[in-house]
Amino acid sequence: MNGQQIFRFTCLVILWLALCYLVVTSQPFTLKVLFVIVASGIIVFVPLYKKYIKNGKNKKSGSK
Repeated sequence: MNGQQIFRFTCLVILWLALCYLVVTSQPFTLKVLFVIVASGIIVFVPLYKKYIKNGKNKKSGSK
């Protein structure tokens, strides 16, 4: 990951944490709220992991 990708990833993490904070503070913390937070994290971060981390390692090993 280069510097620009790290910056974009950091901004996305900060935005996701802020939205999670808003969800938690706007209503009582229940299992439904926990599920929404975990599901949103999976939806947001798994594709990014696959694109930048997992495929980045494959490209580096394939170029040697």
